[in-house]
Amino acid sequence: MEPELLRATAVIPATFWPRGQEVGTVTLIYADRNRRRIRLTDDAGRPFLLDLERPVRLADGDGLQLMGHGFIRVIAAPEMLLEAVARDATHLARLAWHVGNRHTAAEIVEPLRLRLVDDAVLHAMLRGLGAELTRVEAPFHPEGGAYGHEHGPHTHSH
Repeated sequence: MEPELLRATAVIPATFWPRGQEVGTVTLIYADRNRRRIRLTDDAGRPFLLDLERPVRLADGDGLQLMGHGFIRVIAAPEMLLEAVARDATHLARLAWHVGNRHTAAEIVEPLRLRLVDDAVLHAMLRGLGAELTRVEAPFHPEGGAYGHEHGPHTHSH
């Protein structure tokens, strides 16, 4: 008989969980960091169940609280991203508006840069808007949005 999976039932923001109770890490790309219930495998190869009341956007450094067994630290994995460089603040606002109008997650990177998941349609649109484009490999930390997706201590299941 297979032993019962460890269950992570709460997400505690990076600065609020006791680092001395870390028992492992799990490295995930952005698309895999917005979940409610899924079987995952930590970086050492141990399976566990993420079992939350509602989907939560996991951020780099968050702690997944295991029932009676410590915490698994979330690591944002590097992934291929498209970086759009604007000429000035007005141009950045225009680029961000068009990306947001397509309901696409974007990260604002100083100075005058947007990062988003690499996509051919967005690439063509941003090039058409005059952005200088490059592909970069980095962890993706998009803006949370205005509808309750901000990352903070009150957005997690405790």
